[in-house]
Amino acid sequence: MRVLVACEFSGVVRRAFAARGHDAWSCDFLPAEDRSNKHIVGDARDILDDGWDLLAVFHPPCTRLCNSGVRWLSKPPPGKTVDQMQADLREAADLFSTFWCAPIERVAVENPIMHKHAKALIRNYAPPAQTIQPWQFGHGEIKGTCLWLRGLPKLTPTQIVEGRTARVHRMPPGPDRWKERSRTFEGIASAMADQWGGLADDLAGVA
Repeated sequence: MRVLVACEFSGVVRRAFAARGHDAWSCDFLPAEDRSNKHIVGDARDILDDGWDLLAVFHPPCTRLCNSGVRWLSKPPPGKTVDQMQADLREAADLFSTFWCAPIERVAVENPIMHKHAKALIRNYAPPAQTIQPWQFGHGEIKGTCLWLRGLPKLTPTQIVEGRTARVHRMPPGPDRWKERSRTFEGIASAMADQWGGLADDLAGVA
């Protein structure tokens, strides 16, 4: 399959699909951390019509959509106005909508739990198909991740392990904290590549 991994600079998900023989590309405004030539620097929305079989969106800007930040919409943080916060919300909802409604048969979008104002703005909104945890895929950590899925099955846990450490959440402030928070766990990426990438074999068998 031709796989587009949007909003990813780490290459973790791209490499997982590529290792299983797929034509996988990542796209982000930042250059690829691994300096891969299978990475597009730019806006993933500009290439959604380029014949992809699967779109996986990881860590799109979600600060204004997530439930944990809903309080800022009425009481903005220092330096922001209510109008700016509302504009940021509409922009984030439009970005999510564009990915969710992309002209691609199989779509997966990752995001935290959303508040009701975000849901009301998203086109063709549907509840997330599932919430996964790293400890279901070989990593003894807690970091709940909601997956919105279209044309894809839910992920089946591959290796449930002991340990429930909120390592990412407890990271101290620093210039690279956001990078670590946005990095996909290797075990989750492998499960996606194995389970969703295998759809290509199933379709070939039907044909």
